Amino acid sequence: MSIKHLRLPAGPVGDRDLLAALIGHEQFRDAYAGAGVHPDETRHGSYWLSLVTPDVYETVSREKSAHVLREWVNQYGDVPADLAAELEREVFDRVRRADHVFYLNGLGEEAFHDWGGVHDQFHEFVITDRSTGRITLLVATDD
Repeated sequence: MSIKHLRLPAGPVGDRDLLAALIGHEQFRDAYAGAGVHPDETRHGSYWLSLVTPDVYETVSREKSAHVLREWVNQYGDVPADLAAELEREVFDRVRRADHVFYLNGLGEEAFHDWGGVHDQFHEFVITDRSTGRITLLVATDD
């Protein structure tokens, strides 16, 4: 699980503009294949970065996002208690407090980059929490 926190812009910003700013941020340039963030990365997860736009995110409920994340976390059985507690604190508490949750969904295999099928699962959520002034990018994947 990758968790990246960024500050929300001061003042009101629409969802589309917020997602566009996130996509344009250097921290978004990550293929999630072990090498980390690179300023000139052209891949994002399984997809070509150029195909990730605000339009490919859907607004989802906190419950749906928590359900998808719990299924991913427990896909091979229950996790150890100490890891479960950390995930509760770092992931699921944030989801519960979210003002909005956006899910990168619907790009499909036609948007895969040259080695885009390497991830068995790739789940990306963008969480906004105005009370903390944060936008959090949560990515649950394997490589």
